[in-house]
Amino acid sequence: MDLGLKGLRAIVTGGTKGIGRRCADLFAEEGAHVSVCARNAGEIEDTVAALRAKGVTAFGQAVDVSDKAALEDWVAASAKALGGIDIVVANVSALAVADDEEAWRKGFDTDMMHTVRVVSAAMPHLEASKAASITVISSVSGREIDFTGPAYGAFKAALVHYAQGLAFRLAGKGIRANAVSPGNTYFDGGIWQWIETNNPALFKEALALNPTGRMAKPEEIARGVVFLASPASSFTTGTNLVIDGALTKGVQL
Repeated sequence: MDLGLKGLRAIVTGGTKGIGRRCADLFAEEGAHVSVCARNAGEIEDTVAALRAKGVTAFGQAVDVSDKAALEDWVAASAKALGGIDIVVANVSALAVADDEEAWRKGFDTDMMHTVRVVSAAMPHLEASKAASITVISSVSGREIDFTGPAYGAFKAALVHYAQGLAFRLAGKGIRANAVSPGNTYFDGGIWQWIETNNPALFKEALALNPTGRMAKPEEIARGVVFLASPASSFTTGTNLVIDGALTKGVQL
């Protein structure tokens, strides 16, 4: 299937590892130009080089996405480097799963406000695009109560609501907006690898909850993200795509 991504311009927050990196890779493999941001400058450099090797224009900056000015600067620089923006993927999470006030602050500043700000900063470019889309990465923790802290689940639920609101308000401008809610996703350097080493009891508990007997691979989530963001999914807007290997039991009506 041709996803229609060749020549489009995508920006991905948290694009150097895990789900974000695989999204960036898949966009580039489909011929889209890509900009990424993350905290680690070395990882940005390596990722941009790998993306350029796929024959597309690539750009990246080291950014703390909770820093409004830095995030907006990256969006502007990305638009300049790529010649515009057609696709936004808001992927970064603080992974603040504790049950304390600090988790609420981190979740708001990073998960929630980075998403709102990256969309707002990119909006003039999306309005000029003929294939504009926004994809917000949420979590199954926003669908049901689980072992994560209350702040994490609450903000993930809020992100789905935010994406739905964007879809309704922006449909008349031809801008689509969707959410993707991954289940537990395992990759080198990720939170679940850390938990496997440092909290094996929790890792075993989480693994046992999934009837597939395993966690997702980043590319399994990224394929859904890239499809939703692409022109091949041109009439899909306002949806929340759950990719969790049947982890959650709630019926999504």
